[in-house]
Amino acid sequence: MGIVEEAHNVKILGSGEKTIVLGHGFGTDQSVWKHLVPHLVDEYRVILYDNMGSGPTNPDYFDFERYSTLEGYAYDLLAILEEYQVHKCIFVGHSLSSMTGAIASIFRPDLFHKVITISASPRFINTDDYCGGFEQENIEQLCNAMESNYKSWCSGFAPLVVGGDMDSVAVQEFSRTLFNMRPDIALSVFRTIFTFDLRHFLARVTVPVHIIQSSKDLAVPVTVAEYLHQNLGGKSIVEIMSTEGHLPHLSAPEITIPVLIRHIKHDIMDDA
Repeated sequence: MGIVEEAHNVKILGSGEKTIVLGHGFGTDQSVWKHLVPHLVDEYRVILYDNMGSGPTNPDYFDFERYSTLEGYAYDLLAILEEYQVHKCIFVGHSLSSMTGAIASIFRPDLFHKVITISASPRFINTDDYCGGFEQENIEQLCNAMESNYKSWCSGFAPLVVGGDMDSVAVQEFSRTLFNMRPDIALSVFRTIFTFDLRHFLARVTVPVHIIQSSKDLAVPVTVAEYLHQNLGGKSIVEIMSTEGHLPHLSAPEITIPVLIRHIKHDIMDDA
């Protein structure tokens, strides 16, 4: 087993001429794709991996400096693509990984056929002319709560982010994977995500981007999807789903999975 494979728990399923790479968001791991993967393996080669710092990874491998910016995650993604000789993938990324895929595509556009984003945001904090959804003090309050009692914070954060019923299977599943993260690593990743500003990168993203978003997401206002669409450097398309929450692929698979499959199968037309 190679270092990349071991560090990221890389799994390859299915077989096909086209390769799909699935990148999960903060507080989850590759198991979050369980509703999508069965629909892909008969037609595609599917690569699953865990972001460094997620519960199933070895915390000793987590480099706090490397992962203080999204470039660290982007270089990991490129290392995985190189290790498995992926030459042109369809990358599906959720939240953190959606922007990781976008940045990786700037470094190596030749490796990406297209990027499909779910609940993506280039910046979470509001400015005078941009609505990211949060004020700086909101982030500080969340970080303070994480530091004081991580388990309690997880219990409160999970239902807010997932949306819907507090006792739902999706909330329980997100709570489980969130709590599996080592608290100091979770806080570091959380700070990285909620304080980054990637807006200046967007014009350099030239591969096609499919932007998929819930109509109601506590973490990402719908206006952010349109902001991405207007500012990306290549072709892009937006689809707003009638779902609630930041993890629709986990909480509303009956709506989200058909949408994802459609975007995987169909490229953006020139008139989009």
